[in-house]
Amino acid sequence: MKAKLGAALIMAIAATSLTGCVLNVGDHEGKRSDSYWQKQQETNRNNLAKLSIGMAKDQVTILMGTADFSEAYVTQADAQSPKKEVQVFFYRTQWSKGDGKTTKSECTPVVISDNKLVGWGETAYQNI
Repeated sequence: MKAKLGAALIMAIAATSLTGCVLNVGDHEGKRSDSYWQKQQETNRNNLAKLSIGMAKDQVTILMGTADFSEAYVTQADAQSPKKEVQVFFYRTQWSKGDGKTTKSECTPVVISDNKLVGWGETAYQNI
């Protein structure tokens, strides 16, 4: 009986001492996260400056890394134009608001058509 009471007491003390533990991971509000997303944005902007029209998709993804968002579609071939595969990768490049979430409005789109870079930025995105 004393052993059960002792074990229950230890569990109660452990439970109350752990209730205040909180781990904050992934938001952009903390000092450590600020440094991360600022470095990520700077790296993405620097890498965008290294892009060249006509680069292969693999070259773009090696240079730019994993996109924050992506979209893709395939057009149907018709008498006037062949089938076309389009992919758009969005990379965070500018801070918008401190809500802890990356949005497309904080990103620069990179447009790939038929596995070749055709442009980046809003103009390229609007013209696909």
